[in-house]
Order: sequence, then C-alpha cells, then structure tokens
Amino acid sequence: MPSIEVKNLSLSFGAVNVLNAMNIEVEDGEFLVLLGPSGCGKSTLLNCLAGLLDVSDGQVWIKGRNVTWEEPKDRGIGMVFQSYALYPQMSVRGNLSFGLKNARLGKAEIESRIARAAEILQIEPLLDRKPGALSGGQRQRVAIGRALVRDVDVFLFDEPLSNLDAKLRSELRVEIKRLHQKLRNTMVYVTHDQIEALTLADRIAVMRGGIIQQLDNPKTIYNKPANLFVAGFIGSPAMSMLEGVGAEGGVQIGDLHVPLAGYDGGQVLQGQKVVLGVRPEHVEVGPEGAGLPAIVDIDEPMGSDSLLWLTMAGQQISVRIGADVRFTPGQAVGLRFDIAKSSVFDVESEERI
Repeated sequence: MPSIEVKNLSLSFGAVNVLNAMNIEVEDGEFLVLLGPSGCGKSTLLNCLAGLLDVSDGQVWIKGRNVTWEEPKDRGIGMVFQSYALYPQMSVRGNLSFGLKNARLGKAEIESRIARAAEILQIEPLLDRKPGALSGGQRQRVAIGRALVRDVDVFLFDEPLSNLDAKLRSELRVEIKRLHQKLRNTMVYVTHDQIEALTLADRIAVMRGGIIQQLDNPKTIYNKPANLFVAGFIGSPAMSMLEGVGAEGGVQIGDLHVPLAGYDGGQVLQGQKVVLGVRPEHVEVGPEGAGLPAIVDIDEPMGSDSLLWLTMAGQQISVRIGADVRFTPGQAVGLRFDIAKSSVFDVESEERI
C-alpha cells in the first residue's frame, strides 16, 4: 500500500489553476522530491498534503486513509518549513516539547522522544539554549527535530535549506540523507535546487505550471529527460541544445551531419525539426580533424575540472574536460558525442523522441 496517494488533485484560486489533475503514489519509506522553478506549484502541492490548503478537486490519502478534509494535526505528518518557525522565548527543549505537551503526552514519553531526536540530530548540547543563540544550521536541525519528535510515518519538507549558505546546505543535505536512511520514513521534499533533488531523492517529480513533467528516479531524469523543459532544467551547466533536422542515419546541424548510431530512443524522421541535447560530460574533445569541427570560445577553470565553451555549426556547446587540459580561444578542435547518452527532442511537441 502506498504511503501517500494523490488522486486527481486540482487547486484553483479563482480563475487561476495552480494544480491540474495530479496523480502521485509515494511508496512507504520513499524519499520523493518535488522539483521545479518558482511558481510551478510544488509548495502548493505540499501544503495540500499537509492540509494547510483545501483542494478544489481530488483526494489525498495517507497510510490508507482519506485525509482530504482532515485537519493537519490529524493527518499523521511532521512538517519542516522554509522558515524555522521556532518560538524565540523558548529553549530548544521547549520548542521540541511544545506540541507534545499540547497532545497531552506524559512527561517521561516527552523526555524520551526529545532525547531520541536530539541524539539523531546531534543537538544534545543545545537543548537549553534559545533559538537566538543558535546558528542557522542549528536552528534548522531544531526545526527538523520538532517534526521528528512527533513520531509520525510521513515527513514533509518545504525548502528547508534555502535560507542557509552553500556550505551549510551541503552539510545539512548529508544529514537529511543520513536521517532518512536511519529512519526509513516516507519523506516528501520541496526544492528548486536540482543538486538537492539529485542527491536526496529516490524519485523526482519535475513540475512546471502545476503539472508534473516527469516522475522518475534521478538517473533516468538526468540521462533521459522526457521533454525540453526537463532537459534544460536539470543539469549544471545545462544540457547543450543543438537545433537541426532529421537526416538519413542522423541529424543535420547546419552543414554538419551527426550520426545517431547507438541512440537509445525512437526513430528520427528525415526532415523532422529536432533538437539534439548533449550533456557537457558526454562530449570528447580532440585535435582538429578528429571529429566534428568546432572553435573554442572560452576555457573556464572550475577547480576539479574545467568547462569549455565552443561554437559548432554556429551554435554554442559546452564540454566538461579535465582540470589539467588547456585550450586557447580561437583554437580549432574536433568533437565526438556519446550518442547513447544523448537525447533528441521533437521541436513541435518538445517531447523526447
């Protein structure tokens, strides 16, 4: 039985449709990430799961129960918000125990749950401090702990790391991954950060305009994006998009013919307007004449590797190369594509072929 089921869920504010007939099943113990740009409806969907918004149509089921019209406190969920939402006048211990006291749990049970959450999140030394004496990362751990002490099966995270700096985001991302591996609770996590999505998720739902564009595991979404939107949104730097037309045995890009032998997809028709999508790490750079001709524009060192920006048939393409390899602007080179890991999209439908 799925831990969470969303059945034909829609939400409108007046004439504006925010969510459109969504159907999702989240398996027990799964980590699902809702990913997309601002305004795509991901936080709205999470708020519908939490009961903070009333749906216009459809149903929400949690652990086999229809909770569509139940109050948030009765849904058996723990939620972690983008803002820490801690009570500043209370200690960490007070923040963790506040909801449990309202639920009239016994003192021994409250202390046991606080001790367990504090141990898991490594915040035992902070229990007697107030939020004002904590760093941003510590406050976010306390916010997670407040959800954790509820001892529920489903956790909802609404962009919990977006207020932190890059180093703290990276550290807490690892902590959340470790927390999920330890607890194996069902988690639904909202973010606009693709790195968070790719590293944390068992599956990712990529959203746009209140519609799920693709729902799959991170590897499939990265290597076989369902459409141009997903292909352009996932990946840093983004997938290179080369416009062309279908030709016999391949794609014609300007005056260059790119063979599609080994392509893992459908058939490209002759004359069909297409976009060939290639990830930077799926291109090999060689000397002039050893592949498709291109000219180096910029060599951009990035520490562990470098990013090479080139012009090929009048279009821009990026290539990831080793940090110890150097090219100069204006240098002529040859490119070879790993077609088996490339994608071809139909221009009209924007879908992957």
